[in-house]
Amino acid sequence: MNTADKVRQLERRRQRVRHVIMGTAERPRLNVFRSSSHIYAQIIDDVKGTTLVAASSLDKSLRKSLNSTGSIDAAKAVGKLLADRATAAKLTTVVFDRGGRMYHGRIKALADASREGGLQF
Repeated sequence: MNTADKVRQLERRRQRVRHVIMGTAERPRLNVFRSSSHIYAQIIDDVKGTTLVAASSLDKSLRKSLNSTGSIDAAKAVGKLLADRATAAKLTTVVFDRGGRMYHGRIKALADASREGGLQF
């Protein structure tokens, strides 16, 4: 299987997940994007089409403390930072969107750290 096929399959899984998951004002969507070197997370209100809270391994506050931005430790730090920002914005419940990726590794670490930080999903 070549790279183009893998990208196509990932896009199909992402669309299948997004067909079901929708973020509202009461329960916005926690979207996770994972690249080979970074991880990004944002909480989105799909009705208004706005990003309410965002965090990534590129944040200046995290870059100094992380050894590697593409590791499970970085995903945990991003999840905790996102949960802190969400509680500051008075968001407690979200719908989790894994972005077509399997729920393990960095995606799971970010989700668990977000839950420990106070988000419910």
